Amino acid sequence: MVDAVNSSTTTAASLTGALGNNKGLGRDEFLKLLVAQLKHQDPLKPQDNAQFVAELAQFSSLEQTMGINERLDLLATQNQGLANSQVVSLVGKTATVRGNIITLDGSGTGTRINFELSGNAETSTVSIRNQSGQVVRKIELGANSAGNVSVLWDGKSDSGIVLPEGAYVISVTAKGENDAPISVSQESSATVTAVSFDKGYPVLHLGNGVSVPVSDLLRVDSPPK
Repeated sequence: MVDAVNSSTTTAASLTGALGNNKGLGRDEFLKLLVAQLKHQDPLKPQDNAQFVAELAQFSSLEQTMGINERLDLLATQNQGLANSQVVSLVGKTATVRGNIITLDGSGTGTRINFELSGNAETSTVSIRNQSGQVVRKIELGANSAGNVSVLWDGKSDSGIVLPEGAYVISVTAKGENDAPISVSQESSATVTAVSFDKGYPVLHLGNGVSVPVSDLLRVDSPPK
């Protein structure tokens, strides 16, 4: 009779082994395993008190850890909600983001083109293309020092015609000494029309048709009153 009981006995060693092999063992599974161990232990050889206390302490530690994780998850959710509400407040404001598209209003007043040079440039050229990919304007800037560069485009073509309202693609090429290419980072500015979260992170949708992750945001300007 004792042998039959021994064959179904769950020992402290087997419990510890199960915990070590199953990293995903949760609180409920741990408790069921502990109860099964007590239920099927050999009555002639009851579990050692020190082992039992150690297992209870392990269960208590597991429960506390799960509680901490739940509170951290709740805190992360609250922080994400706060961050999302702050991003939504950008709607209606002018945002400058990394990108190569600018918007022209067709009024003939023009718009600024901003970019950043990684080094000193002996020559730099701004090429402006319409939505069909045709180059409508080239602006030769000559030498520029490393850092931010801003140039006002008057909104006209090379022949002096005022170009229509719409989005235009800007490309900048810069060369240093001995025609060595200089790396260029471009910027795009437009009004934030919407914010979406379907990709798992905030995405800004601009009035010029550009959609960029909020991590590409460089600065924000309030609309003029």
